[in-house]
Amino acid sequence: MDSCGCKGAPDLVVEVLSPSTQRHDRLVKLNLYQRAGVREYWLVSPEEKTVQVLLLQNGLLLPHELYGPQDVAKVNVLDGCWVELGKVFAG
Repeated sequence: MDSCGCKGAPDLVVEVLSPSTQRHDRLVKLNLYQRAGVREYWLVSPEEKTVQVLLLQNGLLLPHELYGPQDVAKVNVLDGCWVELGKVFAG
């Protein structure tokens, strides 16, 4: 049995932004995930109550959708999976 963890890139990465790491997440991590072949990358901003979805297209993670706090966000890599953002940002 291999104890090295998972192999390959995850299909989906959800990053919760904080003011101190936001620049790093939007630039450095995005580049790493793009090179690894992550198919879908979510940038969740608790401050703005938004979710920016980027999808891998021709080797690049490109903006696909921007959701607000009352939207229902589609998880593109999982058929029939949706996230009610009103519940995520409640409280």
